[in-house]
Amino acid sequence: MALVPLAKAGSFMHIYDFRVKPGTGEQFIKLFDTFDYSDANPMHKSSAQVKDGVLCRDVNDPDHSYLLGEWADIEVHAKIRKILAEELKPEFVGLIEGKGFIPTYAKVVSSTPQHLLDKASAAAD
Repeated sequence: MALVPLAKAGSFMHIYDFRVKPGTGEQFIKLFDTFDYSDANPMHKSSAQVKDGVLCRDVNDPDHSYLLGEWADIEVHAKIRKILAEELKPEFVGLIEGKGFIPTYAKVVSSTPQHLLDKASAAAD
C-alpha cells in the first residue's frame, strides 16, 4: 500500500480533545457515528473539508477521545461547527464534559513530501 501524508502543508487541522461522562464512551461512539454518517451532518457537505475526520479513543481511558480532520479554511469549519452546536444539537454532544465540543485549530506547516513516502514504501516491499 502506498504511503500518503496525514495532511498537506498549508491546510488546517481541527483537533478536538474531550472527555465524555464516565462510562458513556461506547454510547458516545454510537451516537457520534449515527450523526456523522447521516445526511444531517453539514461538515460532509463543505468543499472546505480536505480529508474527513477521524475519531480516536484513548487506549488508557475509554471516556477520553480526540477528533481530527483536515480543512482548507478554518473559518468555514467554525461557522459549520456553530450551526451544529447551536441549531442541530446532535445527541452525542450532550455526553461531552468540560469545555464541550470546541476544537483547537492548527496550521499544517510540514508534511512529508510524496516522493519520500514513495521511496519508503518501495523499500518496504
